[in-house]
Amino acid sequence: MTQSRGFKVFRAVALLVFAAYFFVALLVPTMVWVRLRVPRARGLIEFLCLLPLTIPVLVIVVGISNVYSWVTYLLGDSALVLTFVYVVIVLPYSYRAIDAALSAIDAATLSEAARSLGAGWFTVIVRIIMPNITSGILGAAFIAVALVLGEYVVASLLHFDTLPVAMAALYKSNGPAAMAAALASMILVALLLVFLTFLSRDRHKQGASS
Repeated sequence: MTQSRGFKVFRAVALLVFAAYFFVALLVPTMVWVRLRVPRARGLIEFLCLLPLTIPVLVIVVGISNVYSWVTYLLGDSALVLTFVYVVIVLPYSYRAIDAALSAIDAATLSEAARSLGAGWFTVIVRIIMPNITSGILGAAFIAVALVLGEYVVASLLHFDTLPVAMAALYKSNGPAAMAAALASMILVALLLVFLTFLSRDRHKQGASS
């Protein structure tokens, strides 16, 4: 039982990491490209990114349940496939955090200077823009930590055994153990947030020193 719970914790952290990487890989290049090359499309991208806020989670689950039957058929029934739907749920909050960070810098001037020195678009995004919007990316990661590690509805309705689902099932049979597991999960979230905070401070110190 202890090994099973430890595996669920490890899987929850892996799910969080995958979701964070996916939304960064999907959102940051898209937002930078639209801001620099197609500024007229910013309204459309903002609408699409904020759309999940207007749709109840239950409706999202019902809408993607048939899609997930194919996803689980192709990729297996591991809870890690929830990464895709978690990216959708985190998307509106991540968009706002990254958009604020992009608005605080002159991305056009930075990209033009890098391009004039021979840098490609991949170098511009990864080595020029992203280091300057680290605060926004880490802010989005803060939100992802809270949402992914505490999300119950999607995993339960799609019949995936994640950490919140296991804790809810444990509460029905053993209340004290469930309370201990909830406390442990809160400590885990707190440690992750503290780690992200120190990482953000290190980034700011490096930027100030350079």
